[in-house]
Amino acid sequence: MEIIQAVALLIVFLLITGLMSKRIWPALLAMPVLAVLISLIAGIHLQDIFQFVIGEGSLRLAEPIVISMFGGVLSIMMQKTGIAEGFIKKGAELSGDNPLVIAFVMFLFIILLFTTLGGLGAMIMVGAIVLPILTSVGIGRLTASVIMLMGVNIGGMFNVGNWSLYMTSLSLSQTDVVRFILVMFGIVFTGSLVYIIIQLYRDGFNLSMRNISRNIGFIVLIVALIAGSIGLYNLLSAQEALKNAISIAGRIVFYVFLAAMIVMFLNAFIRAIRHRDSTKNQIHWTAVFTPIIPLILILFFKVNFLSAFILGIAYAYLITYKRDHISVLIKSLIEGSSIVMPAVILMFGIGWLLVSVLGPKTISEEYMIATYGSEVWPVRDLMIPLVKQIIPSTGLMYVIIFTVLAPLALYRGPLNVWGMGFGIASVMMAAGMPSGAILGMLWSVGQLQGISDPTNLQNVWIANEMKVDVQKILYNTLPYAWVFAFLGLIAAAIMYF
Repeated sequence: MEIIQAVALLIVFLLITGLMSKRIWPALLAMPVLAVLISLIAGIHLQDIFQFVIGEGSLRLAEPIVISMFGGVLSIMMQKTGIAEGFIKKGAELSGDNPLVIAFVMFLFIILLFTTLGGLGAMIMVGAIVLPILTSVGIGRLTASVIMLMGVNIGGMFNVGNWSLYMTSLSLSQTDVVRFILVMFGIVFTGSLVYIIIQLYRDGFNLSMRNISRNIGFIVLIVALIAGSIGLYNLLSAQEALKNAISIAGRIVFYVFLAAMIVMFLNAFIRAIRHRDSTKNQIHWTAVFTPIIPLILILFFKVNFLSAFILGIAYAYLITYKRDHISVLIKSLIEGSSIVMPAVILMFGIGWLLVSVLGPKTISEEYMIATYGSEVWPVRDLMIPLVKQIIPSTGLMYVIIFTVLAPLALYRGPLNVWGMGFGIASVMMAAGMPSGAILGMLWSVGQLQGISDPTNLQNVWIANEMKVDVQKILYNTLPYAWVFAFLGLIAAAIMYF
């Protein structure tokens, strides 16, 4: 009987994955249906499906759901107040008319903006400003499109709403998530700069060796700083004496950031009072810090994720305050929540699937034994023997298997984190694969989806806007994204195996 159930589970899993890959079924529908079907096949009682899989599963990712909604509010607030537009235009003014400098500056500004911004609306708003700036200095349409996509992809790495999803789903700490993201950032950021230099050369710009060498030197410096920071972190964790020796310097940095944050909020409050009766409030230069305020609050001051976003919204509201500004806040609250609803609905489905595979947290062992004759959740009990046979047990096999399978993240495939990715992750967790290794796999292969996937709304919009075939973007970026995935998997293998 167990063999029949295991085969049925595998068939259902492959069938629904295929329906999503062929875009016959959207992930929004497929995830909850899969959760219910595998629960029924495993013999879970209907009452327990309603009570735990659907009831508890809907709340399993409650924290990242609420955080994503407030992240959407901040995103809309930045668009409606003109902060995002002013941010990009200021960057264009500072970068002059050198194509290489403009490409790098726009790339960096896109990264900073999309640590907070999200959704197709934000993409259109920023793209409508950035893309013409890039093409106006002779940068090719394909190159400009990919610069935008790579910037958005890297910015998403530091979107703290995404961190919360991984922390909750994979039972990881913030430190675990941030450590690997810093490594992945170093890989993708460096590779993206290499891409920009190569593409500008292909676009016909006569880049001198001196110019290229200087920029490669800049790349090496960035990587060295990132690697040094990670190395120092590990060193400090291992050597308490050294950690104590520089604690004074750490406190100084902490209080400098604290003072800067207090001054910024006081300045915003004072400006709000001054402009309370004005119909216009010119964007102050300190408004450019709005996208990174939640990030700073979380990393430096250990502020709760939700509180950090609320403070970011408050700062954006105060620094741009003018008469009747409350209407902008209300519209941002409503529209910001609505733009993330597709992701929220998908997270409900992911929550159902996590509970159906891993089991509910609130169920007692006594109830399990009395109802199912075992303290192990039935789906987990069926899947563990099967999955243990196929998941990699060594770092080398981990790198080889997931490098080869990385393209399955494309076209809403089974490794797509916004498709079946978390479903597969939950099965791997149930089989005993380290959560850190699963995080590394999802982030690494996710580079193909984030940059190259023709089914992404941002890829489709940019391709249409720049009159470039969306498949051409795929072919142009796939070699780079695949290398990013390979290097990320190597890093994950070193860290977690």
